[in-house]
Amino acid sequence: MSAPPPLDGRRVVVLGAAGFIGRWVARAMSQAGAQVWLAARDGPAAERVAADYDIRGTIAVVDVTRAGDLSALLREARPDVTCNLAGYGIDRREVDPQMATAINLDLAAQLLELVPAYAAPDWPGLSLLHAGSALEYGVVEGDLAEDGPTRPTTVYGQTKHAATGLIETAVQAGRIRAVTARLFTVYGPGEHDGRLLPSIVSARATTDDIPMTTGTQRRDFTYVGDIAEGFARAAVSPLPGWATVNLATGRLLSVREFVEDATAALGIPLTRFRFGAIPHRTDDMAHLPVSVARARQWLSWIPTTTIAQGVVATDGFTRRRDPGNIHG
Repeated sequence: MSAPPPLDGRRVVVLGAAGFIGRWVARAMSQAGAQVWLAARDGPAAERVAADYDIRGTIAVVDVTRAGDLSALLREARPDVTCNLAGYGIDRREVDPQMATAINLDLAAQLLELVPAYAAPDWPGLSLLHAGSALEYGVVEGDLAEDGPTRPTTVYGQTKHAATGLIETAVQAGRIRAVTARLFTVYGPGEHDGRLLPSIVSARATTDDIPMTTGTQRRDFTYVGDIAEGFARAAVSPLPGWATVNLATGRLLSVREFVEDATAALGIPLTRFRFGAIPHRTDDMAHLPVSVARARQWLSWIPTTTIAQGVVATDGFTRRRDPGNIHG
């Protein structure tokens, strides 16, 4: 097996670079020495992210729902690798099915046409890394394996799953060198307020009790820095023999166990969290064990950051960015 090509000096486009995971992927690529284009709809937001996360790169204001914007960006950048972290629907406030189709599915179809047209001819690795979702699996039995059954039940899961299907077909036809990395419960600096970890961290600023569900739902919690490292490793790894990979720890924890580990790391009394005080939502994420055999085989690595390590890293990163912010 030949040595992987280095990223130093290579050209990388990150779509959705102002988003929670996109910013960390852009940061990892920048730290690996790549020339990075941070593509986002909101230019000022992307500039703030670049400054806050120490990302060296070119800001590109792009509306990914407009093919002309995407084509112009790829024509200018001529990227070795395009990382698609754009998505719509994981935030519960994003409920427009047409927008979900445009960003989660139509964008992938456009990339399958545009990326090969503008790809650097001397790059032997992947040309497209696309972020998939745990919600592509839906309600199935047994371990969640990439070649196992999928029954997505949400618009987000259905549109992401359709995009994965397009990519798998294109890879099998030899039209593109691409992989969909399915992501699960990602946490860390930059999460939206109201998600689990930001809610735990913000408890330090009050003495109020925090109402919770029973916390029995089990998830594969993955630190965002590990996801970014996984993308950087994938970009320089030999081509795999398949087009979809689960990028996760392979370890399930209940929400309650996550809270227990996080509060211990942050010095917050667990007694303030009232488990069972509120009902479970019907769309609350919970799933069976995640198979990570493909990631381990391909990357010789899987995410290893523990909850305590990830929470401490999140707290430290947030405090360095804003020393006066005790809320996280």
